[in-house]
Amino acid sequence: MIDLAGKTAVVFGLANKRSIAWGIAQKLHEAGATLAICYQNDRMRLEAEDLIAELPGASGFQCDVSNDQEIETLFAAIGKKYGKINILVHAVAYAPAEELRGEFITTSREGFRIALDVSVYSLIAVSRAAVPLMTDGGSIMTLTFYAAEKVVPNYNVMAVAKAGLESTVRYLAANLGSRNIRVNAISAGPIKTLAARGVGALGDMLKSHAERAPLHRNVDQLEVGGAALFLASNLSSAITGEILYVDCGYNIMGF
Repeated sequence: MIDLAGKTAVVFGLANKRSIAWGIAQKLHEAGATLAICYQNDRMRLEAEDLIAELPGASGFQCDVSNDQEIETLFAAIGKKYGKINILVHAVAYAPAEELRGEFITTSREGFRIALDVSVYSLIAVSRAAVPLMTDGGSIMTLTFYAAEKVVPNYNVMAVAKAGLESTVRYLAANLGSRNIRVNAISAGPIKTLAARGVGALGDMLKSHAERAPLHRNVDQLEVGGAALFLASNLSSAITGEILYVDCGYNIMGF
């Protein structure tokens, strides 16, 4: 039994009950962590707050991770409320829908900029803001996908973003190790989240994944949450800069 009592976790990326961030939040809450759960904007506030209310003791905060001022304001509020934090979960990714269909060569300059800014740079930005509050060290984690390594039809510019994200994990891990802060990524199999629904032919991807994975099924949010719980705990105290696959084994298959 993992016990996170007395630990504070900041979780970015809650949109709705299908969000990977929600699966992670539930597992961290079950283990006793105090949660600060962040959603993007007013449009997402109502659904997010209804979910957060299901986790006694958790608090909701609004923050658009593409806005440095909002990040600064958020962590000032978190520092005032909690004093310090131990866990940071970055479950944020976005590319314009038109970039996730058709040919990769048609990727627009602006679509590329947005995908890399929101999906990659935001990890650097929130980590930089969080580190001064991680005075006892801690764990930072993000979410990636196998398309960072192999071509997945329609994933397009988001695959480039995930490759950049995985490299960012390694650089942050090297940078923050002296402060006893670990940085890792979970490479989850495809899940029908709000963000994933923008990917063309998502249904085909889910079907193919379930057929080829050794466990012959798809992963769910709570299984990703279990992996996040491990990375948040002292059981992973010597693990940093790594990509942890939670994909029913799909990544090991050649064909």
